[in-house]
Amino acid sequence: MTRRVVLLFLAAFLLIGSAGQAQAAGYRYWSFWDRDGDRWVYATQGPSLVRPSDGDVQGFRFAVSENSDDAAQPRGAADFASICAKTPAEDGSKRVALVLDFGTASDAPSGENPPAPRTACARVSPDATTADALAAVAGPLRYNTNALLCGIAGYPKSGCGEQVAQKEKGKEKDDSTAPDAAPDQKDTSDDDGPSVGLYAGIAIVAALAGAATWQARRRRNATD
Repeated sequence: MTRRVVLLFLAAFLLIGSAGQAQAAGYRYWSFWDRDGDRWVYATQGPSLVRPSDGDVQGFRFAVSENSDDAAQPRGAADFASICAKTPAEDGSKRVALVLDFGTASDAPSGENPPAPRTACARVSPDATTADALAAVAGPLRYNTNALLCGIAGYPKSGCGEQVAQKEKGKEKDDSTAPDAAPDQKDTSDDDGPSVGLYAGIAIVAALAGAATWQARRRRNATD
C-alpha cells in the first residue's frame, strides 16, 4: 500500500470522527422568545435589555439546544387576552404576558424535575424590561457573573448554560400537535442515526480499500 493511500485512509477516518463530533454537544439553558402574531421568534436581545409594550407576549423555554436554530420553543397557549384576562389595565403601568416552559424531564439537570409549564401576567411600570416583568411574577431569578439568566422560579437550582454531551441530551421530542407548535421548527437535533458525513467516510474507506487491493494484485502480476 502506497503512502498516498495511507494518507487517504487517515483523511477518511478523520472525516468520520469530525462528523460525529459535529453532533456531539449542546447547551442546557433558558432561551428567550418574542411572540409575533401566531408564532414564536427567537429574541435577538436579552431580557434585561428588551422593554416590551403593553399587550406583548414573551416566552422562556428551558432545554438542551445546540444553537438558536434548533432551540426548543415554549409550548402551550400564548394568547395575551387569555393570560391577562384577570389583570385589568391601569394608568401608569403596562401588562406583559409571560409563557414559562420549564422543559422536559429528559432535559433537566441530574437530580431535578422540571415544574409544570405556566403563564403569568406581569403588571409593571411603563419603562420596565422583560427581566423586571419576569422578576415580578416568577422569582427568584438566578444570574451568573456575565448577567446570563440561569434560573427562573428557582429552576434549575444550579448550572448555567453548561455543555451537555449528545448521549446526555433528552430523547423526548415535543408533541408536534401541541397548540402553537411551529411545523417548520421541529426539533431534529436528537436524531441518533448515522450522519451523512459518517456514510461518506465509510464509502471513502471502502473505495480506498478496493483501490489498495487492486494495486497490490497489479504489482504481483507484474512481478510474475
